[in-house]
Amino acid sequence: MSISTTESQLDFTQALLNWYDQFGRHDLPWQQQTSAYRVWVSEVMLQQTQVQTVIPYYQRFMARFPSVEDLAEASQESVLAHWSGLGYYARGRNLWKTAGIVVKDYQGHFPKTLEEVMALPGIGRSTAGAILAIANQQRHPILDGNVKRVLCRYDAIDRWSGEKATQEQLWRRADQLTPYDRVADYTQAIMDLGATLCRRANPLCEQCPVAENCQAWQKGVVSKYPVSKPKTIKPVRSAMVLLCCNEQGDVWLQQRPQSGIWGGLWSLPEFTGDRDLDQILSAVESPVLNPNNLIKWPEFKHTFTHYHLLIQPLVVTNALSVSLEGEWVSLPSALKRGLPAPIRKLIEKLGE
Repeated sequence: MSISTTESQLDFTQALLNWYDQFGRHDLPWQQQTSAYRVWVSEVMLQQTQVQTVIPYYQRFMARFPSVEDLAEASQESVLAHWSGLGYYARGRNLWKTAGIVVKDYQGHFPKTLEEVMALPGIGRSTAGAILAIANQQRHPILDGNVKRVLCRYDAIDRWSGEKATQEQLWRRADQLTPYDRVADYTQAIMDLGATLCRRANPLCEQCPVAENCQAWQKGVVSKYPVSKPKTIKPVRSAMVLLCCNEQGDVWLQQRPQSGIWGGLWSLPEFTGDRDLDQILSAVESPVLNPNNLIKWPEFKHTFTHYHLLIQPLVVTNALSVSLEGEWVSLPSALKRGLPAPIRKLIEKLGE
């Protein structure tokens, strides 16, 4: 039975808040010394990434960039170095861009209207609502992945949540359930419910404070919801990367273009075919180099949102010079730069 009356909505909200008071997470790093800046950084990190993964990154990030001014004054390279390993690097680039806007246009004070916050790079409606609700006690609904899962199960929504009509339905429901009091607590509570009990796999429905009116639970079909996105087969692409080292043990790194995959990060020279390989080999001077004695490490797969990438690492040692864009970097220094996760693993292997 779908809740539709004000009384039922209040029952949902009060039950959730009572549960949060007793069982919710109250000791997360961004819940201490709450500010719009701290909440914003945490919400962006939590996009596509679980809390336990985020916590150490958040702590290191805030130690290095304790204020929006510190973040704005830093180089993008430094910001990406502290983001390295979290993935979805556009988030890190957008954090840096937004910090500059907040300092320049808002004198270092985070804007206080939903429209202004949503206009900042990398911030959508749900993230903006969460920032304003948690930091400023403003009433705004949120609809992150955890909340979508809770609502899809609670109302047994039989359509994929990514469809426009379903999105609109979920936003209406989220708005209906959002209280006017204790907005910050409610916002954290419904995210906590999705993260700790109403989990994607193995949900703990017996402990759920709102299970009594949850349609999926009442019908015994919790595993059916949320409805999965229609399956598409991810294409597979291939690339070779060159681990080129000199006699001192330095590695040749290139900074990638600002746009596109791994934008702004440091990486290894990459090529996709024999012609590219010939061009790169001709740009590397080494007494032991020829196409027949390249060291090949095992090929491995890295998965992006929309495709799989098969990476073939090739190793060149004792290089004398390289006439490619980039620079020699010692291994310890390389590991301090912003590196894509699979490239970091390769460079770590070089040092073993």
